[in-house]
Amino acid sequence: MTFSIGGILSKTVPDDILARMKKIRLFASDIDGVMTDSGMYYSEHGDELKKFNTRDGGGFMLMKLVGIPSALITSEHVRLVQQRAKKLKIDHLFQVKGNKLIVLKRLLKELNLELENVAYIGDDINDITMMENVGLGFAVRDAVEEIRSRAHWILEKGGGEGAVREAAELILKNTGQYDTALQKYLDQKRFES
Repeated sequence: MTFSIGGILSKTVPDDILARMKKIRLFASDIDGVMTDSGMYYSEHGDELKKFNTRDGGGFMLMKLVGIPSALITSEHVRLVQQRAKKLKIDHLFQVKGNKLIVLKRLLKELNLELENVAYIGDDINDITMMENVGLGFAVRDAVEEIRSRAHWILEKGGGEGAVREAAELILKNTGQYDTALQKYLDQKRFES
């Protein structure tokens, strides 16, 4: 299936990737280098700052509207990440120092899901085990080669450029769920004051 994102004609999705997309029941992502541009910004007082792409939040929201929960799994433990996850209404946030896959497997057990039901977006070597085990691994355009070579799909957007939104729309449009998500969003907005 060929489709358009942002008015740009995108790649055709092969049948094997489409089959993987149809099994997705959890939409997960790394943060640094995926939702951000990999930069570390510091104020003169030593406060760490991060620039997030607003459209990524829309990607999580669209997935949630069709019943697909979200998870952020990051190696960094900072309050700023907790604040962003809360604002986006992320269902599951894990700030781990160890193996991300172990944490994901525990979550899947709780949710009664399998690894094949997970779409995960990564960018760097700490995402290798995730890419090798999830049902659908996305690499941001500027991911390191070790991730790009293991991904099922390389996104057109880089980290901090809306890659999460791109991945969400790829899944939803190719599984026939995008119009449903969009209509639910529009219906919610009509009833908000």
